[in-house]
Amino acid sequence: MALVLGVDSSTQSCKVVVRDADSGELVRSGRAAHPDGTEVAPAAWWDALRSALDDAGGLDGVDALAVAGQQHGMVCLDEGGEVVRDALLWNDTRSARAAAALVEELGAAAWAEAVGVVPVASITLTKLRWLAENEPDNAARTAAVCLPHDWLTWRLRGAPGVSELVTDRSDASGTGYFDGTGYRPDLLTHGFGRAPVLPRVLGPAGSVEGPGGIVVGAGAGDNAAAGLGVGAGDDVVVSLGTSGTVFARAPRRAEDPSGIVAGFSDATGAYLPLTATLNASRVLDATRRLLGVDHAEFGELALAAEPGAGGLVVVPYLEGERTPNLPDATGAVHGWTLASGTRENLARAAVEGMLHAQRVGLEALREQGVSVTGVTLVGGAARSEAVCRIAAQVFEVPVRVPEPGEYVADGAARQAAWALRGGPTPPRWAPAAEPARYDPVPAPGGWERYREAAERFLDRG
Repeated sequence: MALVLGVDSSTQSCKVVVRDADSGELVRSGRAAHPDGTEVAPAAWWDALRSALDDAGGLDGVDALAVAGQQHGMVCLDEGGEVVRDALLWNDTRSARAAAALVEELGAAAWAEAVGVVPVASITLTKLRWLAENEPDNAARTAAVCLPHDWLTWRLRGAPGVSELVTDRSDASGTGYFDGTGYRPDLLTHGFGRAPVLPRVLGPAGSVEGPGGIVVGAGAGDNAAAGLGVGAGDDVVVSLGTSGTVFARAPRRAEDPSGIVAGFSDATGAYLPLTATLNASRVLDATRRLLGVDHAEFGELALAAEPGAGGLVVVPYLEGERTPNLPDATGAVHGWTLASGTRENLARAAVEGMLHAQRVGLEALREQGVSVTGVTLVGGAARSEAVCRIAAQVFEVPVRVPEPGEYVADGAARQAAWALRGGPTPPRWAPAAEPARYDPVPAPGGWERYREAAERFLDRG
């Protein structure tokens, strides 16, 4: 039995799964925590990966592996491969002004046409502009730039020199200097002042040699890996973790000058139009703490309220926001009256607000030509019955919820199996169980009320 190993190095933790390459059956798994913060020493990721591997029984018997990781993070290396400074993560917003300057310099339409991405604070290129302007000595030391999954893949191979860094299309497409087919050194130079060494981009089933002759796949950005792992078919995927993402597989790259839809690539050779919010499950956690209840009680409160929460609307920009691009925003509550201000309504309004913020992404994908006939709902918040039921009402299409799993790590394992076995498409693995299905229940006016509240919030700056 050939074994494949998939890694999910996310913002919060590192997860490892080991699966049968042919059937996809889970053999063993492990995990370890990452430190909090938006600026992290890459060595912490390496320590967590080694701990998670130990927890999963190590590399014994593993024939191939691949690493998926949080997108956009800036990892700068010097000529000897040493880390120049702590990595800036996707959710670090200090480069917001640099992003605005880049957009002003070339224009949003030009960026969308060139790379499918209008710069915002999360994008790697904006962080490099920030570095050049604020830490010129570190910028001068930077000989190579890579992303979290690239760096971990490189470390697993023994850190063979910066010229041996590799990546894949999906993660490269979130940098601001990759156009879906190749790098744009002109844009990198425009943003950073020069073009350092970049990882070689492997094909979807490409590989390099790893420790002990293990096949090491190209890896992927976390959303692209999740798309492989969940097997959503034609559904749009809505992922509700720390952040919220909405994405779907598409035959062409999105070009959205508004910046709402990012024209990313997927892990199969196609494209992955995607929207992202900074605030998803954290909205529920904050409201739950405010109400002084646990997860189960919070769900009961939310379902005890009527759809629309009595007119109470939460605009959930609690820690800045990316969609819309408001890095310094805060949240807002609208429609609070003597009648609407109940614990039940507040719980439901928090769930509805988080989900309506994702519906902004659904509507934006529709405008890019994506057919939205169903949603596959994944992520930590999808474990809540209240979230699942309310999602069908908010999205107004059937919602399918697979069994909870480590979909990003599973996608990386599936990619590793593809690299091991070859072929034109990734291997098919049957799901462990049929997804639960939630059908939409009419709730007129909810979407309009949310949009009105969000627009009033935006008008206030």
